[in-house]
Amino acid sequence: MNKVQENQIITANQARRTARWFSLGNIVSMIIPFPIGIFWFGASMVVYAMHRHHPNPRVGYYTQQGAYQFYAVLGLVVVVATFFGTELLYWLVTWAISAAILIPLSVYNLMKIKQEQWQDTVIEHENSEIEDAQ
Repeated sequence: MNKVQENQIITANQARRTARWFSLGNIVSMIIPFPIGIFWFGASMVVYAMHRHHPNPRVGYYTQQGAYQFYAVLGLVVVVATFFGTELLYWLVTWAISAAILIPLSVYNLMKIKQEQWQDTVIEHENSEIEDAQ
């Protein structure tokens, strides 16, 4: 029995939508920090793992840019918040500063994604023969 796999095509629109995920997650996590921000921290690792090595390298690039920005801001929060304790005012100020940094960067990424000329990506599969062993 011969089995031939056809090439798979990832359209330009699919790639553009996929490239937007990390930046959109960053924006939502800053607008609704509790509980979405906490969930996004975990979910962002999954999104990064899925999209960083996407067949379209531009998807990986924009995913990486969003990740760098998110984890840099989050790392800053961890370092600075070490000295806060349970003081709510400090946490609110830190959240506001984090949002003021991350939201404009994410919006800028989304604008670049929208303006870029996206191309269809073809994933080529090798033809393979599978024989029935009977």
